[in-house]
Amino acid sequence: MADQPAPFWWRLTNSAGLSEPDERETAMAAAPFSPPSARSTPVPRPESPAAPLDSEALLDVWFAREQDGVNVWRNCQPGASVAEIATRLALVPAAFLSDDVAILPLAENILQMEYGRTVRAIPDRRGQEILEVADQVRASGSAFARKGAALVLWLWASDDQHGPLSVPLSPVWYARTLAALAFRLAPVVDPAEWVRDADRRDEAARTFLLWSGQLPAGEDEDAARSILAMRDSLQQNQALAQTMAEHEHRLQVTKRLQEARAREAAARYSNE
Repeated sequence: MADQPAPFWWRLTNSAGLSEPDERETAMAAAPFSPPSARSTPVPRPESPAAPLDSEALLDVWFAREQDGVNVWRNCQPGASVAEIATRLALVPAAFLSDDVAILPLAENILQMEYGRTVRAIPDRRGQEILEVADQVRASGSAFARKGAALVLWLWASDDQHGPLSVPLSPVWYARTLAALAFRLAPVVDPAEWVRDADRRDEAARTFLLWSGQLPAGEDEDAARSILAMRDSLQQNQALAQTMAEHEHRLQVTKRLQEARAREAAARYSNE
């Protein structure tokens, strides 16, 4: 990321619409998460809709992306360890877990750090896709979605504070990863639990790695899939798991229909 004249904490907490951390917070940047205190009063964000989406509606946003989980697993490359990602989650500044974290300005600020220029002037398609997902999160009105997205943004920005990950993340999958944790995991598990609870932190780290296109270090696809399946809160939630199963069935039916149409089109072309 390009060097910035303003301190790291000032840039991020102010872009998140929150108060600047005091000297104690700055000194404890490497300390585990503790709940926000009454001192850090969020700035009201009038752009959020009055009626936030519920869990199923948030999941519908995820399903609308029509992600092929089988293909995602098949194309994963070796990545950082689960412990490395989980440690970064445990080091998240409290401001990122405020119910009122201003997710779109936060995303814009972190992308500006990444690209070294005003985010609205970024020509890169992937940068714009990230902003589109961040805007979906903002428009959802869901504090869970905002906090989930903020934790992803923290994992990206934490290089500035704690050094690079052992295996770099691919920018190709940034938007997908942001959507996965905001709209697939956050509706099922409060992102605050990704930090406080060891099992949920492991689940969040594994989910982050998967949708970032990486297998956890030291694990092959079978092992990684098996462990994440045991952790997957969505699959363990009976009502929501049924919704996910129905979506996956529709996705497979659509895929088969598209393949059949492609074969028919190829046959017609060869006979002409």
